[in-house]
Amino acid sequence: MKSPKNSFSVRHPFLFGFSLLLMAVVLLWGAAAFFNGNTVLFSSEKIGIVNVQGTITNSLPTVKFLRKLRRDKSVKGVLLRINSPGGTIAPSQELYHAVKSFADEKPIVASFGTVAASGGYYAAAPATKIMASSGSITGSIGVKAEYANFSRLMDKVGVRPVVITSGSLKGAGSPYSELTPEQREYLTRLIMDMHNQFVDDVAAARKLDRKKVEEIADGRAMTGREAKELGLVDRIGGYEDSVAVLKALCGLEGDIPVIEGPEIEKPLIREILGYFGLKPVGSVAGEGLTFSF
Repeated sequence: MKSPKNSFSVRHPFLFGFSLLLMAVVLLWGAAAFFNGNTVLFSSEKIGIVNVQGTITNSLPTVKFLRKLRRDKSVKGVLLRINSPGGTIAPSQELYHAVKSFADEKPIVASFGTVAASGGYYAAAPATKIMASSGSITGSIGVKAEYANFSRLMDKVGVRPVVITSGSLKGAGSPYSELTPEQREYLTRLIMDMHNQFVDDVAAARKLDRKKVEEIADGRAMTGREAKELGLVDRIGGYEDSVAVLKALCGLEGDIPVIEGPEIEKPLIREILGYFGLKPVGSVAGEGLTFSF
């Protein structure tokens, strides 16, 4: 039998203490996750709150969460809380279709925070009702393509990149060369096709005359009050007002349990570091032509 003097806790008190602390954090994290996900399991009627925050580049977690709430018979409706300036095109369209599918079966109220513009508005368009504060920034219906061009800088330093393509349009948007008239026309056609999809979807979802939508689809941002006058928003109101409207649409009263998401999956090490107020260092880099709302 080992004597107390030879035990691990005595020989390595710091490691032993850190191990105990780590185990405690993991247990607390697991318990919090369990109770957060199961406190409303036994309620017969709930509402969901779906958050769309920041630039829209990955719609999959939100699309999956909306599908889960749509299939859950105990969830009577959803509040779609949007605080986003827009994002890339395909993810914004995926959110549009996910919201539309939900609205076909249950009430969904879009509630705008500081900003719900461009792709953020696109995602909200098919909601049962759209609400915004009078000072929320929304609209910005349009498409843009942007990229950095280094051709003149490279001329100055004497660097000549060699780009071999299978066709004259394959290199359109390269940061190493100026656009040819043919390439500019080609990219403009792409942008206008995406723009027309945006206008078509907004007009259909909001039941507005397409020509009227086209008139304001010049990329302009507007306040929530202006958007209401143009038919892009149904009512002026904040978060609490939006919850009240959703409850009325669902026929609910009083305090109703809420399921909120989507949860952003993080590696365990990130959760532990976050518990201690730390965060890992990383970087994101990208280049080239980008189409966005």
